Amino acid sequence: MRPPTDLAGTPLPTGPPAAFDVLAGLGAPAPPAMRATGRAGVPSRRLAHDVLIVDAEDDPHRLDAYRRLRRRAFVEQQGLFTGEDVDAYDAHPRSRVLVAVTPENVVLGGVRIHPEDGDGGLGWWRGSRLVCEDVPGTARGTIGAALVRAACVQALDVGALRFDAHVQLDHVAFFRRLGWVPLRRIQVAGREHVLMHWPVDRIARLVAATKAALGGLYEGLVPDDGWKGDDAVPVPDAPGVVACTDAITPWMVERDPEWAGWCAMLVTAHDLSAMGARPLGALDALGAADVGHATRVLSGVRRGAAAFDLPILGGHTQLGVPAALSVTGLGQATDPVPGAGRAGQTLTVTADLEGDWRPGYHGRQWDSTSWRRRDDLRTMLDAVRVARADGRVAAAKDVSMAGVVGTTGMLAEASGCGAELDVASIPRPAGASAGDWLTCFPGFALLTTDDRPDAAPLPAGPAVGAACGRLVDAPGVRLRWPDGEVTTAVDGAVTNLGAATRPAAASSPRSRSSSVPTASTTTTSSEDPR
Repeated sequence: MRPPTDLAGTPLPTGPPAAFDVLAGLGAPAPPAMRATGRAGVPSRRLAHDVLIVDAEDDPHRLDAYRRLRRRAFVEQQGLFTGEDVDAYDAHPRSRVLVAVTPENVVLGGVRIHPEDGDGGLGWWRGSRLVCEDVPGTARGTIGAALVRAACVQALDVGALRFDAHVQLDHVAFFRRLGWVPLRRIQVAGREHVLMHWPVDRIARLVAATKAALGGLYEGLVPDDGWKGDDAVPVPDAPGVVACTDAITPWMVERDPEWAGWCAMLVTAHDLSAMGARPLGALDALGAADVGHATRVLSGVRRGAAAFDLPILGGHTQLGVPAALSVTGLGQATDPVPGAGRAGQTLTVTADLEGDWRPGYHGRQWDSTSWRRRDDLRTMLDAVRVARADGRVAAAKDVSMAGVVGTTGMLAEASGCGAELDVASIPRPAGASAGDWLTCFPGFALLTTDDRPDAAPLPAGPAVGAACGRLVDAPGVRLRWPDGEVTTAVDGAVTNLGAATRPAAASSPRSRSSSVPTASTTTTSSEDPR
C-alpha cells in the first residue's frame, strides 16, 4: 500500500500507529483536538481527546470496533438495514477503511472508500458507512469532518477522478460545508438520500501548472490568428514547409539522458505527425556538463533520428553548462491539418496501449515506443496524413504534458468551444488507471475530430482508436460516466491562447502559431518529458 500523501503527492509524515494529520494534509492547520501526539515538530496539547485518523486494514480490533459502530447506527438506531449492514464492498480487495482512534486505540468512528466501477480502473470511487461516536469535550461533527477529509485524501491516493457519497438528507448541509456538491436525490435502503460529489481537481491542477500562464506570457509575441498556441506551424512564405519545436525538462536530461534524447525526437516527430506532415529533418540544441553526458544524450537522439526518419541536419552544442535539450523539426505538408475543429464534431482518441510505465516515471510517462519496430512507428506517425488524404480528419492534436483531458481542452479552446469525453470509451492500457492515463504523457497518442459520428479509426497499425466524445458549445472539458452523470474536469480555457478566449481575428497566411524557439508557446513540467 502506498504511504499517505498530501495534495501535491508528497508523502505525509507518519508515526505510531500509522497516523497522519488529515487537515494538515489538506493544506490547513489542524485544531488542537485533531493533532496527533508524539510526532516531531507538532506540539502535544492534550485536551479532552487527541484523535488519530489511521488505516484500519491491518488491525482486526479496529475493523471489528468500526463494524460494531456501524451496526449500532445503521441497523439498531436508524433501521436502514435488517440484521447486518455488511455488503459486498466490505470484501472488495480495493476497499479501504479509515478509523478515528484515541492514542489508547479506542475507535471513535470510521469510514470506508471503495471503487464504484468494479476494479477502480475508471477512477470512480465512493465513500460510505461514515459513523462517529459523540465524544464529550469534542465539538459535534469534528471527528466526522476529519474522517470525511481523510477519505478525500485517500481517494486522491488511489487515483480517483470522481468521488461520491450517498448522503442522508439531514447530513447534506454538513457535507456541503466540507466542499461537497449535491447532484440529485436517490433511494438507498428505502430511504431518500442525496448523491453528492467531492470535486476532484487532479486534472485542473495539472492544466493550471503546465498551461494556464501561456496566454499572458505570449500576448503580442506570436500572431493572433486562429491557430495560436500550438507546437507546430506552417512556415510563412515557404509553401508546404512546417516547423515545430519542443524542449525536454532539464531534470530529465540530467538524470535520464538517453531517454531524454529519445523523447526529444519522439515528441518532435509526433508534432509533425499531428499536422499530417512528412518529416524532413531536425535541429538540436544541447547543453551538457561534459562530453560524457553529451554523448549519452546524443545516443538517444541518434536512436530517435533513425527510428522516426527524422535526420539531424545541424544544431548547437554547449559544454560546461547545466543540462538542456530542445529539438526543432521540419516537415512537408501540402494540406496541414489544423489544431482546431468546431462544435458538434466527434472526438477520437488513438493511442498505442502496448508497453508499460517507464521505470522511474510510474503514472507519469508511458513507454510504448522505445522497443517498437521502425515500420510500426512509421505507420502510426503517418496515420493522420493518410486519413487526411481520405477526408477522414478535420482537426488533430498530439497528446502532450497536459494529458488526454488537458490536450482535449486545448483543442476545444482553439476551436472556440468545449468538449465532453466518455471516460469508459477512452482507449486505456490494462495496466493503467484512468487517473494516471488521462494525466500522463502517453508516448504515442492523438486526438482527432471528424464531422461523422461513425468515422473509421485512424490507420495507425498497432495503435488503438475509438470515438469517445464530442466538441460542444459550452467551454471547458466535462467527463461523462457510465451512470450518465457528468463532472467538470476543466472549467474553462486551458492556455488562454485559443479562440474561446479572444475575439475573432483576421485570417493569417500561416496555419499554426509560431513554434520556432523565439516564439514557442509550450511550457514544461516535472511530470512530462517536455
